[in-house]
Amino acid sequence: MVSPEESPDPGGADVAGLAGYRWTQHARTGPVAGHYLPFGQALLHGNRCALLHDGVEAFPAMLEAIRGARRTVRLCTYMFYDDAVGRLFGRALAGAARRGVKVQVLYDALGNWRIPKRFYQRLRESGVDVRPFKPLSLRWLWSFIRRDHRKLLAVDGEVAFVGGLNVAAHWAPAGHGAGWRDDVLRIEGPAARALERTFKASWRFHFGRRGRRLHLLRALRHRRSGRRALFRGEVALAVLSNRRSIHRAYLHAISRAKRSVRIAAAYFVPDRRLVRALQDAAARGVEVELLLNGKSDHPVVQACARAFYEKLLGAGVRIYEWCNATLHSKTAVVDGVWGTVGSFNLERTSLWLNREVNVVFTDPGLGRALELRFLQDAGRCRRVEPALWSRRPLWQKVLERVLYRFRRLI
Repeated sequence: MVSPEESPDPGGADVAGLAGYRWTQHARTGPVAGHYLPFGQALLHGNRCALLHDGVEAFPAMLEAIRGARRTVRLCTYMFYDDAVGRLFGRALAGAARRGVKVQVLYDALGNWRIPKRFYQRLRESGVDVRPFKPLSLRWLWSFIRRDHRKLLAVDGEVAFVGGLNVAAHWAPAGHGAGWRDDVLRIEGPAARALERTFKASWRFHFGRRGRRLHLLRALRHRRSGRRALFRGEVALAVLSNRRSIHRAYLHAISRAKRSVRIAAAYFVPDRRLVRALQDAAARGVEVELLLNGKSDHPVVQACARAFYEKLLGAGVRIYEWCNATLHSKTAVVDGVWGTVGSFNLERTSLWLNREVNVVFTDPGLGRALELRFLQDAGRCRRVEPALWSRRPLWQKVLERVLYRFRRLI
């Protein structure tokens, strides 16, 4: 089924080729950026970004930002667990609230249904305004299936974090948690303010619109007075909070790929348009590689994902399975220039139901960092070999075929 053959060596020819793939400053904002972005997709210029890997890098940076907050802390997460990591964040949020910082936390009710309510009550008593997204109700079926899957933290409208990381010990290092693999982008600049606005829009939509006009006037005044101070770097970003715009960004970038498409997907049940885009890219001679789960926390989704392997392998797509722990990343990089990081999964619930947020960038430096990380991760994976895959047990083929027929329900 799967060969232990390694992916391209991150220190070898594949990475060396990146150095020779030269891009100018125009890759950030000029014609090259327009090549990879759909028409009308606006970029926010002047951001400084850092790519953080796993909880071991992301959690300390997020906690530092919360502890240094002066005005506001806004956290949106699908999972906020009462465990070692959740309590650590709880203490930091409570400390900020006691300093007079406005602290708002939005967590998904379904993602946290097993967590005792007293955990969130203690946060409320400490001054944190913490609320569930769509509490579960038998009266409204829609409340069960349409969830808030976003993961973002915005502090003072100046620094923000976006990615696939939840507030739970699953992302703590192995030995202290589950050691799940994930990526987070730390952002300073105008895109951080845009992510904060994304949070506030969701909060107002669900919990009331009072003071909306006053809020908009204050935001506009603050934006005009602090516009120059917000510019921190050279990275151009687009903040996408509409799931269809995220899907469109994927399709457009893949269709424009000239050299490589590398996607890390925690849950992979693609629609026909995405499968066709990947096949077409491979047919053009583009190096298309997928990093998928070898040990998923959702075995049914994993089995359904494998139903697509034969079609993709036949088109020349390389597939690697991450078997060290659970892969939870949702990233992609095209030609080492265009990239995306966020909460959006390449499966049905993200495309049709959930509230998601991704950032999209066109930057050769950040793109190369994301591509190098992909190659390093692929070097720790098992590559799926077409010849071995075709000889897998019959029961697996039957199961995958059945799940493929019901893929729209998974």
